[in-house]
Amino acid sequence: MTVQFARGGSVALFTIFAAQTAWADLTAKDVWAEWQSYMTDAGYEVSATETMSGNTLTIGGLTMNMEMPEGKASVSMGDIALAENGDGTVSVSFPATVPVVFDVKPEGEEPFQGTLNLTQSDAAMVVSGSPQAMTYDYSAAALAVALADLSVDGESIPADAVRAMFELSNVVLKETFTIGDTRSFDYAMTADAAAYDFAFDDPESEDAVSLKGAMQTIAYSGKGAIPAEMDTADMRAMLAAGFGFDGTITYAAGNSEMMGKGDGEDFAFASTSQGGSLGIAMDAAHLVYDIAHKGVQMTVQGAEIPFPVTMNLDETQFAIDMPLAKSDEEQPFAMKIKLGNFQVPEQLWGMVDPAGVLPRDAATIALDVAGKATVLLDLFDPALGQDPEAFGEKPGELNALTVNDLLVSAAGAKLSGTGDFTFDNSDLESFDGMPAPSGKANLQLDGANALLDKLIKMGLMSDQDAMGARMMMGMLAVPGDSPDSLKSEIVITDEGQILANGQRIK
Repeated sequence: MTVQFARGGSVALFTIFAAQTAWADLTAKDVWAEWQSYMTDAGYEVSATETMSGNTLTIGGLTMNMEMPEGKASVSMGDIALAENGDGTVSVSFPATVPVVFDVKPEGEEPFQGTLNLTQSDAAMVVSGSPQAMTYDYSAAALAVALADLSVDGESIPADAVRAMFELSNVVLKETFTIGDTRSFDYAMTADAAAYDFAFDDPESEDAVSLKGAMQTIAYSGKGAIPAEMDTADMRAMLAAGFGFDGTITYAAGNSEMMGKGDGEDFAFASTSQGGSLGIAMDAAHLVYDIAHKGVQMTVQGAEIPFPVTMNLDETQFAIDMPLAKSDEEQPFAMKIKLGNFQVPEQLWGMVDPAGVLPRDAATIALDVAGKATVLLDLFDPALGQDPEAFGEKPGELNALTVNDLLVSAAGAKLSGTGDFTFDNSDLESFDGMPAPSGKANLQLDGANALLDKLIKMGLMSDQDAMGARMMMGMLAVPGDSPDSLKSEIVITDEGQILANGQRIK
């Protein structure tokens, strides 16, 4: 509900109705008319009074109510003043605190109700442009949302048993909105810092958890479109009508801390990072998610790890671009995973290798793949969640896969490679139910024999097991360009034959 209330997913809730810059006289009634249009199009029932005095339009007792499949939400904005400045712009004054009341009744679960208080301090907003294209400039010393009260199945939860808070400091936001067949928007926000604090202590057990942290130097930018009329409960219809967004958040540094108890056992986790980013995009065709961090340090402690253990990562990334629309035509997809220079402390090395036989090199795992697939299901069809079996067992078909980069490096050994394959979905017999592949992969393995020797020395592998591994490598690979290096070209033909360095192995 806060996403809908915040125009394009902006964390600055009070910039609800943003628009695109266009120089022209704008009146307070123009701004209010657009607000009403947006709120009703979004599914809210709006109630308010209007009073014009001089150059100021006061919207009194503004409330917005929305019925949802599993409950309802109500936003009480109180009195809002829209003052015409005489230069074609309008200043907007909001109450310092806005309560958002929610009443959720999930099927088969206990209903819960509560209130979120949205607060701002030293806030200012100016609207400029024209009725068809408005720009909102907003700033605040602090902008926060906090849980004020919560009850479950009619029973109030004590304030010391649950808390939730998120706050931005020194917020500056500029959002533009153009009104046409759809409401298109773009926005840019900066904040000096963000802080969050969540906790829950189950009154009926000893289970408890708390999470708090902060981020510094935050930037948030993006663009998107909202249909003129939309049903927020039907994502499939919204996407078909033109709903979409593309946004990225970056931060310069961050830290978090989680502590708790579960099943009678304590645990703790803490992390710091030297910056990162989160990108999310979505439209009728695909969903994109890309999260990355750098300079990460993590410390964990729990029942199985009685002493704090600290691990370091130079960089991490998880990115996926997946098709959403059902189609007879193949569609592109992509995925990236990276754990770069993963270092574990000597305490952990000492548990598995007290004699120091293995190199303590940092480990890296990286995978970058792209391809094409045919999506056979409408992933947003409500009936899919109700009866998945009615849609069959095959959600899609893999048509092509390209391995742009493969890297696994640890304990002095390294495997790297690339590959490119297509798949015949009409042939599910040649490879035991898997679509028959054809294509080629090039692999290189460095340091494998030295690693086998060390594992034998540590007693983790027998001479016989190592001999079997070496024989397998000899069958699939040829000597590389440097000592203890192997390389292999694996080819799968259209006829189902598998060749390793020109030698047929299947």
